[in-house]
Amino acid sequence: MSDLTGSAEPLSARYDVALLDLDGVVYLQESPVPHAADALAEARNRGMKLEFVTNNASRRPADVVALLEKVGVPADLDTVVTSAQAAASSLADRLGVGAEVLVVGTGALVADIAEVGLTPVREASEKTAAVVQGYGRDVGWAALAEAAVALGHGAIWVATNADSTLPSPRGPLPGNGALVAAVATAIGRQPDEIVGKPHPRLHAESIARSGAQRPLVVGDRLDTDIEGANNAGTDSLLVLSGVTTAADLLAAEPKRRPTYVATDVRGLLVAHPATATDGNTFTCAGWTVRAQDRLELSGTGDPLDALRALATAAWTTSTTTITPSDPSAESALTTLSLG
Repeated sequence: MSDLTGSAEPLSARYDVALLDLDGVVYLQESPVPHAADALAEARNRGMKLEFVTNNASRRPADVVALLEKVGVPADLDTVVTSAQAAASSLADRLGVGAEVLVVGTGALVADIAEVGLTPVREASEKTAAVVQGYGRDVGWAALAEAAVALGHGAIWVATNADSTLPSPRGPLPGNGALVAAVATAIGRQPDEIVGKPHPRLHAESIARSGAQRPLVVGDRLDTDIEGANNAGTDSLLVLSGVTTAADLLAAEPKRRPTYVATDVRGLLVAHPATATDGNTFTCAGWTVRAQDRLELSGTGDPLDALRALATAAWTTSTTTITPSDPSAESALTTLSLG
């Protein structure tokens, strides 16, 4: 994908199912993302189905449904797919019934492991066949040490996801990937499998459950949601309500470039103007970017349209240095935190 795609109709009309990430898209930890509940309700009213796909393994599907209800987004159990479920399923396929699995994570991950017929434990032993590692805010040194012991004895290592950070109202916090990296540094080895996004497993499961014909992945992370969508051959909407910034988007490598970009999930309800390219000149709505040794922005209008033009120019020319040519451009760059 070399540039952002335009859509003359709202995305809720163009796609039949939205495959929504949760942290940074619908809520931040347990706080609602502004406008998300109303926008998703309107998308449903327009006929779009909603599926929820999360790399966070700290909650069981029923807990996810309860949290979604709390932030104003009704959901059913069969619309939620978690990386903990995927990890449990993967280990059940690899191991015999009753095999001992050391769990690094929350009680929700323990329950998912038990549900597929495996034996969850918290301390390593000679019988430990595998380690499963998922996010938990209370995971500490003792749990990581037990994982290191089991892995040192040759256990299989499955991580639910490798997200380095987790969005929160206070800013990015260490995610499961940071804890996985701590163990990897200690033992000089990487996980045998990471089941969460960008692996296409979770999106494929949601597509199969929903019967989607025209699915759209919605996420806030380039390295999981958007790369996962590209791996699954699915269009994607990047929202800037979580961890990804406008600067991150401009620097995105090809496998992590989205089809569309929006401030938040209200982007499902509107059309998305395309960027026209003429040599080294890129135009989107009222904005123009001229690319030489830097990107010169001029024009007026929605700063998001300026970002669309800037992203297309940056991806085409591999230049990310920006110069505003007038006060309105300078204001747009400040809004986008690109000043």
